[in-house]
Amino acid sequence: MIGYYAHHQGAGHLTRARSIAAHLREPVWGLSSRPAPVGWAHPWTELARDDIPRPSDEDDVTAGGMLHWAPTHHQGLAERMAQISSWIAEHRPSLLVVDVSVEVALLARLCGVPTVVVALPGTRLDRPHRLAYDSAAALLAPWPDDAHTADWPQAWRDKVWCVGGISRFDGQAVPARPPAASGQRRVLVLWGSGGRAVAPSAVAEARTATPGWTWTERDPHTAPSPDLWADLTEADVVVTHAGQNSVAEVAAARRPAVVVAQPRPFGEQAATAAAVERMGLAVGLSGWPETSRWPALLERAVSLGGARWDRWSTGDGARRAARHLEALAGTEPSEVVA
Repeated sequence: MIGYYAHHQGAGHLTRARSIAAHLREPVWGLSSRPAPVGWAHPWTELARDDIPRPSDEDDVTAGGMLHWAPTHHQGLAERMAQISSWIAEHRPSLLVVDVSVEVALLARLCGVPTVVVALPGTRLDRPHRLAYDSAAALLAPWPDDAHTADWPQAWRDKVWCVGGISRFDGQAVPARPPAASGQRRVLVLWGSGGRAVAPSAVAEARTATPGWTWTERDPHTAPSPDLWADLTEADVVVTHAGQNSVAEVAAARRPAVVVAQPRPFGEQAATAAAVERMGLAVGLSGWPETSRWPALLERAVSLGGARWDRWSTGDGARRAARHLEALAGTEPSEVVA
């Protein structure tokens, strides 16, 4: 059995777990502080929360900088760690995918279970990340091999699986886009469940500055999409935050894009926006630009087009990740993973 831990912050970890699990032939068991995602067809353990109640500001939650989140005397933390270690003792998994938690990765390894840590963009050379990455049997990177590993230690590069973007839309055929009835070109703005740092007024100003474009916003908290795939494929340009799942979904739809980083720990989104800019896949920005720049930015995105996104996502990232996991677990010891 393969275990799969998904962090409760944001929706991307759960979405990625579901995508990979759908391709696993080995039994898989999910663990998270959130309920199982819609469509999950495997056993699931809902873990206690380690952030409710919130620890006091005086609590050394990092254990002197060695960990990311380990509040002292926290009942929820004690319960979730007991749940995980009891689950390991009962089910004896062949490995545990950790997406993401330094503390869960270390607990599993201390219990004798090999870990596959899902790598994240940004600067991850701090002591806690080094503990998790160094002790992992493999690192699963949902991006192409030239995106984020240039500053990594050689030991990490030797064990990384760069499988490309992983999206719930992988493998779907991109339909032909009908022309807009009004003749206006269409901008789709995507925000993630992790929050936004851009005021609605800034988007309104960008809309006013681009009279040849019709703007539509999709925010999972205030304006969720009834059909995100249709929204994506009908857009002339997608303006998206730089979260991994959203970028993978834009890549799957092969849409011209402006990727705008939102503030995240370790510069995660800034690194992704810089990567797509450097690779010539889309316009990548470190933050929301001045209003006067939007006409030129949209035109530049159109000129880049969307075809180059095939470097980021080939449509089989989840399948490739599943084959790697099965090979490491011993399910397919003779299979060479492409």
